Amino acid sequence: MSPILVRPVREQLEHDRVIRLLEAKYRKKFDVAVNLGPAETTPVVIGASQWYPDLVLLSPDRARKPLGTVEVETAESVNHLEAMSQWATFARLRAPLHLYVPAASIDTARRLCLDLHIPVAEIWAFSSFGDQIRFALVHRSARATEAKARATQRPAKAAKRGAPRAKASTRKTAAVKSSRRASTGKATNKTAKTKAAKAVASRAPSKTATSRSKAATRPNARKRK
Repeated sequence: MSPILVRPVREQLEHDRVIRLLEAKYRKKFDVAVNLGPAETTPVVIGASQWYPDLVLLSPDRARKPLGTVEVETAESVNHLEAMSQWATFARLRAPLHLYVPAASIDTARRLCLDLHIPVAEIWAFSSFGDQIRFALVHRSARATEAKARATQRPAKAAKRGAPRAKASTRKTAAVKSSRRASTGKATNKTAKTKAAKAVASRAPSKTATSRSKAATRPNARKRK
């Protein structure tokens, strides 16, 4: 349980609203579990104890492996006691810790993480503008930067691997088309030769007609003798 047991009503409302907005934000990539107020449903096991971060980012498969934790703080909860109790504990997990603090508390949060050697993956600042809440990334660890770079490179590598296959399929299609054209050309040439042979045969006199003409000329030859 957090050392900040009671927040001012206004800060508690802002805290809960930020959590709901982050739930929608992270749901695009993760299966998100929310531990809001007394509704603590999804713990993370650290040592022999169960802890309840504000949000737990889980893998979308059946294993539901924790891939990250999110802690949302207000002006009252950005302090040494909270950092030692909550931030340092969640940072012990292999899953990265994402910390959200008010814009006015950025310097305090950075100093606490530096002094207490808390490896926070990302620190975000949030601020209210009327009915809107805006988020700004103010810190990202080197490990988180490398992980994001690898995640970005994976689609590019997959696209490059797919390119030769596309070329091979194109070549195969071209080869099939050329073979079809060749077979069509052969069939056309064969048809043309057949037609030409028929035309020559029709022009040449038949054997029957030749024999008849010879037979008709023989009696005349006898009479002349």
